[in-house]
Amino acid sequence: MLEVSPLNPSPGEAHGILCGLLCGGDPDPLNAWFLQLLPAAEPAEPADPRLAGVREGLSDLATATQNGIRDPDLGFHPLLPDDDRPLAERATALYDWVRGFLFAFGVLGVAVSDLSEQTREILRDFTDLTRMDLDDLDDVEENEEALAEVIEFIRVAAMLIHDERASPGDASGQP
Repeated sequence: MLEVSPLNPSPGEAHGILCGLLCGGDPDPLNAWFLQLLPAAEPAEPADPRLAGVREGLSDLATATQNGIRDPDLGFHPLLPDDDRPLAERATALYDWVRGFLFAFGVLGVAVSDLSEQTREILRDFTDLTRMDLDDLDDVEENEEALAEVIEFIRVAAMLIHDERASPGDASGQP
């Protein structure tokens, strides 16, 4: 589905961008996400028929993500491969998700001075995660546990940032 995107993001990176826009308080995160992911059509060109299906699928994902990130029962989960996939694949997807999240904060132009100390620390931790060495990951229990802990940190951190940064109008139900 994302092959139509000029960014050529992985699914994790695309979801990280969406989550960063949602958590960063973008007033229209779905439109902002589409502007980042989907090619802009020239006014004289007919619309690419593939884009309608892509937009619909992405809209569904955005709605589910926003509902999850608002869920008081901690229903949010980053879009990552299942636990039965190889460790390196899951770690790379997490790396991509974090990069996408940070990219979105950059696109939003959020000033550091507008962030709480907690959010600044989370974003520093996210930046540190983009420095992970993914080349020599062995499928051993210690690495599995470490990845599970990092995924849980990312999940909770995104919800914390969302609770702090999301605009009051975010309760509208629109992604």
